[in-house]
Amino acid sequence: MSILAMQRLYDHQPNGPATPVDMSVDYYKYDYEFAEPPRVTSLQNTVPLPTFNDFGDDVYFVADQRGYESVVYYLAGQYLKTDKSGKIVDPRLKLNKVVREISYSPSGVTVKTEDNSVYRADYVMVSASLGVLQSDLIQFKPQLPSWKVVAIYQFDMAVYTKIFVKFPKRFWPEGKGREFFLYASSRRGYYAAWQEFEKQYPGANVLLVTVTDEESRRIEQQSDNQTKAEIMEVLRKMFPGKDVPDATDILVPRWWSDRFYRGTFSNWPIGVNRYEYDQLRAPVGRVYFTGEHTSEHYNGYVHGAYIAGIDSAEILINCAQKKMCKYNVPGKYDD
Repeated sequence: MSILAMQRLYDHQPNGPATPVDMSVDYYKYDYEFAEPPRVTSLQNTVPLPTFNDFGDDVYFVADQRGYESVVYYLAGQYLKTDKSGKIVDPRLKLNKVVREISYSPSGVTVKTEDNSVYRADYVMVSASLGVLQSDLIQFKPQLPSWKVVAIYQFDMAVYTKIFVKFPKRFWPEGKGREFFLYASSRRGYYAAWQEFEKQYPGANVLLVTVTDEESRRIEQQSDNQTKAEIMEVLRKMFPGKDVPDATDILVPRWWSDRFYRGTFSNWPIGVNRYEYDQLRAPVGRVYFTGEHTSEHYNGYVHGAYIAGIDSAEILINCAQKKMCKYNVPGKYDD
């Protein structure tokens, strides 16, 4: 069932139409986590949320100036050849290659890229996002079987947009308990969730506002100046009587429009159970799949992608080295 159905079962419904405050609190509790509203998000894998159950309720903002990529390079450096400075020099790593076609047969696989390079192998592991699998960027030859295609399209690829806005000075509240604040609009999800970074980046004068789903898609299709104008209007409503200066800079990610992502992370929709999830992860012949969308408990999270990569690699190794190639999805098929 959906989160909304659960709310109704527990009489979590305001008397009459929801107020702007009701909507902003509900948005912060659910959309801000799953990137889609309670009416489409399944209770499965969400309430309770395994990530918080297993790793605790604390959430930390990592302000390390080296950026997220330092984690990726550290992990890659554990199995790829590096020079003395730690730079990856392994010739097997091919960057800036756009995969457009994957051909597979009982004897092996062939991968073709946009620059007409061809790579042949015994197996291939596809770690592209669910959004990419739902697009036409990569052509599979032969086409993936119908059960696989249905599984791919049954899951949602959500859109979660973190917009960073820089100002010449601070005008918002700060201090303990004030890192986050909400905007209560009559339009659900309209620049609702805000975060300030004075603790993480002193003197940066930067605010982060998060939008999701339809608002993300709408904003991606308009100019940054239009988005900035909307944000300034919201902030001046939030802080009446304050001297709110015009923003000096804005960063608007466009994950949905980017052909290499087509969204930000997967969300578990209603009507999809564990069986369909197993199909999403299942290999097709010599083509194996991994990514956060194949994570059994942590889809939508980086640790989900990391753990899923390990799981998928073990499935492939079992086949390649131990000839244990049968992948069982309980109940419906054995291939």
